[in-house]
Amino acid sequence: MHAIVLAGGYATRMWPITKDRPKMLLPLGERTVIGQTISQLEADDRIDEIYLSVNRRFVSEFELFIANSDFSRPRVSVEESTSEFEKLGVVGALGQLVEREGIDDDVLIIAGDNLVSFDMSDFIDAFRERNTPTIATYDIGSLEEAKKYGLVQVENDRVTNFQEKPDEPESTLVSIACYALPQETLVFDEYLADGNNPDEIGWFIQWLQDSRDVYTYSFDDVWYDIGSAESYLDAVAWTLEGESIVADEATVENSTLEGNVHVMSGASIEDSTLRDTVVFQEATVSNSEIERSIIDQYASVTGLELSGTLIGPHSKLRR
Repeated sequence: MHAIVLAGGYATRMWPITKDRPKMLLPLGERTVIGQTISQLEADDRIDEIYLSVNRRFVSEFELFIANSDFSRPRVSVEESTSEFEKLGVVGALGQLVEREGIDDDVLIIAGDNLVSFDMSDFIDAFRERNTPTIATYDIGSLEEAKKYGLVQVENDRVTNFQEKPDEPESTLVSIACYALPQETLVFDEYLADGNNPDEIGWFIQWLQDSRDVYTYSFDDVWYDIGSAESYLDAVAWTLEGESIVADEATVENSTLEGNVHVMSGASIEDSTLRDTVVFQEATVSNSEIERSIIDQYASVTGLELSGTLIGPHSKLRR
């Protein structure tokens, strides 16, 4: 079985933090967003190859990430786009990757910005039991939020209806962009040749469900779709569990760190209070009160009270 981790997006909703770095490489404690997923996939011997589907712009960042990691199975597979306007859509990129890499086996596909609490091996077990398309589902608990995802209706674990991003959802059970597909259902070219939507894999699952049985793997604990600064900070909080991390090379003097704070190497915090905030390398904060914010590398904040703020690299903010 092969795994494909979708990491080709440009995360424009999190700019300036993700303008020059892929969202999937943002830190979550001692790992990264995508590192959490890869570690689970590498722990299962049934996964032979792990392909990171990335765009041309961020190839070097992902290659460096793999080279500096202890992972042995990931390989970078490049979609030929350098901006949001050039993207092929998820289904288009998957079709090209399957052809480019010569994949002729079952495939597990997961979004690289997913953080899930379930054991990936349990998901593979559920897929192997039936050897039919299987999707992970989660009760998001909000009809308004359900409009953003693929809505799933289920009977005895079998999908009876799938609607991608419905205007009027009838339930709150959604697909979370984690799919296991038998080799014979990797018919992305056929789907695209029929003029179907190339943008989201949910549209492909909806199309597939019309002609084949699709089953669900439902879980109840935690799922973060890291598509915004708010969801990223929530994922950081879940990962840190109320503890703060300060790198050995960072300096924190006469300051208070509350909740879930991550201060990275070379950063300096003086005479300040930080709550639920991430401070990147070589950034400095002094005489300030910062809450639920992200301060990028080499930025400087002096004498300010900030909440819910994204501060770009090399920025200088002072009263």
